[in-house]
Amino acid sequence: MEQTAIGHSGRPHQVISGHIRSLMVTHLVGVAQPARARPPFDTLTITLHWTTLLIVLTLFGSGLLYGQVEERSWAPPLLQVHRSLGVMIWTLTVFRLLWRVTGARFPPFPASMTPLHQLGARLSEYGLYALLLIQPATGLAQTILRGRPLEVFTWSIPPLVARDVALVGIFRAAHEIGAWCLFALAGLHAAAAIVHHFILRDDVLEAMAPAFRRRGTP
Repeated sequence: MEQTAIGHSGRPHQVISGHIRSLMVTHLVGVAQPARARPPFDTLTITLHWTTLLIVLTLFGSGLLYGQVEERSWAPPLLQVHRSLGVMIWTLTVFRLLWRVTGARFPPFPASMTPLHQLGARLSEYGLYALLLIQPATGLAQTILRGRPLEVFTWSIPPLVARDVALVGIFRAAHEIGAWCLFALAGLHAAAAIVHHFILRDDVLEAMAPAFRRRGTP
């Protein structure tokens, strides 16, 4: 009689079914919940990053333009602007490095990035910093070694050393090669960010450009 009553009431069956449904709902909620996005870089780091990009593009464009109009009357002012921006980018890079080791906020790499991928990102970052420091130095060296006054911003500095044609040629070649290396590495850096955003669909680009953060991202 007791077995018949329990079977007729169906209570044990209801308890087991309810427990299974609860486990399934919990599992589905856990799967559907999106991964929490990493925090972005701090505001100063983001500002310095995009300011550096604008200055580098201006430097590259003004350098190419000067090579085409070197004999024009307005070429010297263009070269002065190019040199001034070179000094600015060198100073800005030094400041970025100091801020990096003192107060910058750097989010960790996404969990989807392998150690090898992370190493490649680090090496490209260090390469960009190195070129941003070396490029202004080679440009300034070839200017000084021409034995001419150095005009930067509104300052005019008299010749510092005698003219050395051989060294001028060496530093000019190094400056041109470095410019193309910087352009290629920056392009690779930008392409990687685009791949991360549109193909891998992680938050690598969003961490440096919060305006690109997808809607609904926690």
